Amino acid sequence: FIMELYLDSANLKEIEEGFKLGFLDGLTTTPTFMQREGISDIDGMIVRLSKMVPVLQIEALGNTAEEVMAEAQRQLKLGLDPKRTVFKIPVSLEGVRACKLLRNAGLMVNVHLVYTLQQAYMAMHAGATYVCPLVGRLQDQGHDALALVEQCVTAVNRYGYPTKVMFSSVRHAEHVRNAINVGVHTITVPLKVLKALTDNNLTQMGTEQFIRDTRLMTVRVKDAISGINPLVKGATTLKDAIVKMTEFGFGAVTVTNNDGTLKGVFTDGDLRRLLQKEGEHILGKKIGDLEYKAPVSIDADTLLNEAAAL
Repeated sequence: FIMELYLDSANLKEIEEGFKLGFLDGLTTTPTFMQREGISDIDGMIVRLSKMVPVLQIEALGNTAEEVMAEAQRQLKLGLDPKRTVFKIPVSLEGVRACKLLRNAGLMVNVHLVYTLQQAYMAMHAGATYVCPLVGRLQDQGHDALALVEQCVTAVNRYGYPTKVMFSSVRHAEHVRNAINVGVHTITVPLKVLKALTDNNLTQMGTEQFIRDTRLMTVRVKDAISGINPLVKGATTLKDAIVKMTEFGFGAVTVTNNDGTLKGVFTDGDLRRLLQKEGEHILGKKIGDLEYKAPVSIDADTLLNEAAAL
């Protein structure tokens, strides 16, 4: 099977951003999420979300199995597609009875707020489409939530229940790695965790290196040079040269002789080395008194790679 990836949210901006990826399998949401977002028209929001995502998992609440069934049927009458809607039911004796009623009617059910294997077993035996342990919440109480998830997966595989184990209450990217290793069928994650799944400092460093190297091989000098070229005369003090660099937001100044000919280029790296070697008194020294390598002229059509080798 393929491990399904759901987004866990009721924030429209997050949902729009997440589903732009094009491969998320569905959306889980809760009344608590909606309350936090200040949503008052729950039915209107449900209908709107149903048109945005492949599969929508929503709460069907009631004190009895019959009330849960009636609520699910009421929500379907809003225009929801039963093939793309999963009704979430908190686990309880009436909850698993409601699960059986909905499954007999051909509706999909997620029995959630599961914290023990016994609860998960009752949901599986009632025919739940999904059973949903809340990992983060259980870990908050000091329990071994990963062991519970693994036991649920083992039960499904051992007894052949047509139930998918959904890893939920995800707090960080490590939870996603845990879910993959345990072998769950589905995971639902908040957007901030989803966005972190492709992050890695080594990957970023490697990508930046590739971009730099590609630029060296494909970009010509004329296309890379800046239009900013602050000039200072040789009589300028280092202190005033720093002011010029700061004024232009540039890490270097071009130094000219009194007759306007090019003497050299002074960079912020040169400045740091001088300060480290000679101390702050160097700031009063004239920039023209420093030694510079002979300027090298480069044809504007030269590739950066060739220019860097000069």
